[in-house]
Amino acid sequence: MDLAYLADWANLLIRWLHLITGIAWIGTSFYFIGLDNQLDPPRNGNPRVKGEQWSIHGGGFYHKQKYAVAPERLPEKLHWFKWEAYWTWISGFSLFVLIYWANASTYLVDPAVLDIPAWAAVAISAAMLVGGWVIYDLLCRSKFGENEKGLSLAMVALLVASAFIACKIFSGRGAFLQVGAMTGTIMVANVAMVIIPGQRKMVAAMQAGREPDPKYGRWGKQRSVHNTYLTLPVLFLMISPHYPMTWGGEWNWVALLAITLAGALVRQFFVARQLGRNQLALPAVAAVVVVGMILALAPARGPQLAEGDAPTFAEVHAITAARCAACHAARPTDEAFAAPPKGVMLETPQQLRRWAPSMRQQVATEAMPPGNVTEITEDERAKLLAWIAAGARTD
Repeated sequence: MDLAYLADWANLLIRWLHLITGIAWIGTSFYFIGLDNQLDPPRNGNPRVKGEQWSIHGGGFYHKQKYAVAPERLPEKLHWFKWEAYWTWISGFSLFVLIYWANASTYLVDPAVLDIPAWAAVAISAAMLVGGWVIYDLLCRSKFGENEKGLSLAMVALLVASAFIACKIFSGRGAFLQVGAMTGTIMVANVAMVIIPGQRKMVAAMQAGREPDPKYGRWGKQRSVHNTYLTLPVLFLMISPHYPMTWGGEWNWVALLAITLAGALVRQFFVARQLGRNQLALPAVAAVVVVGMILALAPARGPQLAEGDAPTFAEVHAITAARCAACHAARPTDEAFAAPPKGVMLETPQQLRRWAPSMRQQVATEAMPPGNVTEITEDERAKLLAWIAAGARTD
C-alpha cells in the first residue's frame, strides 16, 4: 500500500483524536476555572471549606464545595483530570512530527528565511520545545513566581523572544506552529510536572495521616490559571497554517504577538465576568488589535491591467505545470502526497479557472509552493497574478 496514502489517513485520524481530546481538556479547564471564580462563601460553617456552588444542568441539581486545602479524611473515590491533557499533547505532537518534522524541507524550512538543512531545523525545533518549558518553569520557581505581575512580564518577554526567533529561523507557517507547539508543551507540562505531582503529594499526605502542604495547591492553581490564558492563543496558532495572510509577511512575528494578545484579552473578559466584573474594554481592545492587524496585513492592490497586458493562458499553463502540478494533480509526483492537497487540481483549463481566486492568495503571500520547493520565480508569480487579475481567461 502506498506510504503517502497511509500518511494521509494517519494525519486525518490523529487530527480527529487531537480535536476530541483538546475539546475535553479545554472544556474541563474552562469549567474548573469558572467554578473557582464563582464560588460562594460556605453556609455550613465548615472552616475547611473555601467556597461552594449550587448549579443546575441536565435536569438535575449539583452542590459543589472546594476545600481550602483538604477535607478531614480522604474520600473513597477521587476523580482525577489528566488524560485529557496528556492525549491532547500526544496527538498534537504526533501531528507535528508527521507533518512538520517528517517533511521539514517543505513545511519547516524556507530558504528565503534561513537556508538550513532539514535535520538542523528539526533539531532546533526540538530544542525550542524543551527550552521553552525549562525557561518558563525556572521563572515560575524563581522569585518572579511570587509576584504575578513580574512573572507575567517575564512570560511576555519569553513569548516575544520565541516568536521573533522562530519567525527568523523557520518558514512562516512552521514558525507559528512551532510557537503553538511550545505553548502547548508548556501547558501539558504544567499538568504532568506540577499539578498532578502536587496533587499526588497531597493525597499521599492524607493517606499517611498528615495535613497536606498548602503550597502544592497554590502552585497547581497558578499553573492552571496560566493555562487558561494560553488556551485561545494556542487554538489560533493551531489553525493558522490554513491562513497564509497571517504568517506570510515580513512582520509575521508581530502578527503572532498581536493575535496572542487579542486571545488573552478575550479570555480575561470571560474570567472577569465570572468574578462579577463586566470589563467590556477588554474585548473592545481585542477587536481593535484584530482589525488593526487585518488592515496592516492587507496586500497592496496592484495596478489594474488592460486585457492585453495579461500573459497568455499557454504561459500560465506552462508555469503551473512546472511549479504547481507536482502536488496539485490527480496523481501527484511529489512523494509526500497520495492525493492533491485539499482536492485542488491544477492541470486542466477548467481546473485552473475554478481555483484562480484561491491561487491568488497563495501566490501573492508566497505560501505556495511550500518553501518554494519548485523554485517559482518572482516573474512567474507576477504573471500568474496578472492573469488572475485580468479575469483568468482560458481562451
